[in-house]
Amino acid sequence: MVDNIGIRPDSDGQKYKFSGTSSASGDDGSGIKEQDRLLPIANVGRIMKQILPPSAKISKEAKETMQECVTEFISFVTAEASSKCHNERRKTVNGDDICWGMGSLGFDDYAESLKRYLHKYRESEGERDNQNKASNTEDKDEPSTNRSKQPSSQLVAPTPLKFSVIEKSNGSISRPF
Repeated sequence: MVDNIGIRPDSDGQKYKFSGTSSASGDDGSGIKEQDRLLPIANVGRIMKQILPPSAKISKEAKETMQECVTEFISFVTAEASSKCHNERRKTVNGDDICWGMGSLGFDDYAESLKRYLHKYRESEGERDNQNKASNTEDKDEPSTNRSKQPSSQLVAPTPLKFSVIEKSNGSISRPF
């Protein structure tokens, strides 16, 4: 019997190796160390702390488990988006492809939230580009001085996404994070 756990064949017969199949040495056979494959644990811990009460503690094991899970999730969604790009003969995976991948994998609610976030992000990037263009034309009109420009305080940072846990039962109950 062949063990295919953690290996997902692509339509071209390529196989993606996921984290559950790495060797004991921390090397997955491709020369990539486990620490290079996973998201930084400090970042994972910081994100986890944002949702918990200030007095809550997070064990190292919990951080490592979450680190594995989020890395696996990102790999899973990215592989789906990459497959779409490959089928369309494109080399670049963009945000819309990630949203599509999430939707095709059944994460429709999250895909919709991500689409809204992506739209707001693109709007803010457009506004920032317009402000930069306007400041560049003003610089050409003014005589040259060697003073540095202060960054504009009008730039809008993207707002973080808020996700809800949706429990499927007789009644739909959601709890915001």
